Amino acid sequence: MYAVIRTGGKQYKVHEEQILKVEKLDGTEGSQVEFDDVLMYSDGETITLGSPKVENAAVKAHILEQGKDKKKLVFKYKRRKGFRRLKGHRQNYTEIKIESITV
Repeated sequence: MYAVIRTGGKQYKVHEEQILKVEKLDGTEGSQVEFDDVLMYSDGETITLGSPKVENAAVKAHILEQGKDKKKLVFKYKRRKGFRRLKGHRQNYTEIKIESITV
């Protein structure tokens, strides 16, 4: 059994007991979150596609960790001009564990 959910402008294929990192969500560690934006659901035999969402479907998860990702370096360079810029960026994320998928 799995579902495809949309959060943070991205789509994720999730199944129960899965741990994944998503864009930062509001909430504290240990709190419950619910995703109503379920785009597809499969119970192993049949596949239900939403248009655009599956009606009365929800994915429940709880937050394991709020953190920052590894630093990504952004380097800008223009040849023969002496222009160089080096910046770093650390993206916020939320690590969640999928508890249940209900339809």
